[in-house]
Amino acid sequence: MTDAGKLRVIIADDELLARQRLEDLLAHETNVEIAASVDNGRDAVTAIRSLSPDIVFLDVQMPGMTGF
Repeated sequence: MTDAGKLRVIIADDELLARQRLEDLLAHETNVEIAASVDNGRDAVTAIRSLSPDIVFLDVQMPGMTGF
């Protein structure tokens, strides 16, 4: 967690509406910071490595690279 006590979150999903839905739901949480929102597995790996999130919402079926 960050110094401010917020959970840093990354959202990774190839479906725009799914990402937007999660972003909308999390936007109302005062203790959550969306550190990144990405649409493919390669960008997810890069974001996870560089941002060190507390939580990752990861789609398991994405083109090119799965969430597994």
